Amino acid sequence: MALSTTTTLSLCFSIDHHQPHNHGRQLTKLFTFSTSTINKSPHRYRLSSTSSSQGGSYSFLEDPHRPNRFLSNEELQKVKSLESFNFYQELPSGYLSIRVMGSHEMDLTTMLLAESFAESMLMPYAYQKLLRFLVKQYLIERRAALPHAVTLVGYFRTTNGNGNGNDNDNDNDDNVEEELAGTVEVCFDKRGSNSSPPTPTPPKNSPYICNMTVKDQFRRKGIGWNLLKASEELISQMSSTKEAYLHCRMIDSAPFNMYTKAGYNVVETDSILTLLLLQRRKHLMYKKLPVVISPLEPDDTEFEEELSP
Repeated sequence: MALSTTTTLSLCFSIDHHQPHNHGRQLTKLFTFSTSTINKSPHRYRLSSTSSSQGGSYSFLEDPHRPNRFLSNEELQKVKSLESFNFYQELPSGYLSIRVMGSHEMDLTTMLLAESFAESMLMPYAYQKLLRFLVKQYLIERRAALPHAVTLVGYFRTTNGNGNGNDNDNDNDDNVEEELAGTVEVCFDKRGSNSSPPTPTPPKNSPYICNMTVKDQFRRKGIGWNLLKASEELISQMSSTKEAYLHCRMIDSAPFNMYTKAGYNVVETDSILTLLLLQRRKHLMYKKLPVVISPLEPDDTEFEEELSP
């Protein structure tokens, strides 16, 4: 799951997609951005304990895609934690807000993922409608796995101000709408794991980050890096296993450099025989997360190199 995330999306078929720079084409639907909840201190992370006042606020218990089963008290508590999760970051060119995908955001997320996958696979346009259908079915299936797996969406708002402290600049920023910039999927445990994960296979009961995608126009803004950091923050809150796994294709040097800088190490690599299956070889990467995570403050090179998947 900035770089295009090279993860494998397994629906009824398998897509090799884990390149953090391969973003989807431009989407046009925008959402109103609330500035009252943004912490405007430069390069500061903030986790909100209450649901966002923006369009991302929802009740999972009223979600048409929630699992058709009873949830335990522990699961209900985790659902509430996911509903209230908000990760904010001020970037040099705007503000990024990351939250759990609501059911009303599924179509936008489907478009972003499908377009990115189609681009990375060089898929003919005629097949993209089928791909969008399959991706949406996958998202519905994954959403039913809550609270054991979750899809995060990142919304970006560009600042119009020139940074000179003029009050008029702030007024102009208030009129700017936010746009879906990226998405990433996080699996917390075995119950949330994909039934057919890509190779090399990560441990079923360990947290796994996948399907990170950043829209093309938002690359090199630090979106992917912050999606990764938000995923790690959420894992530290939701999982008793303080570690994370992800895949990176061997040909994707920029995502690999980002993951390495974020503290991930290669633990296994696909056999060369994988090429016989017409698939790209991938690294399985691992990071031991601190018991209490203090979010890292990205430096300027992270934005230049698109240290984002």
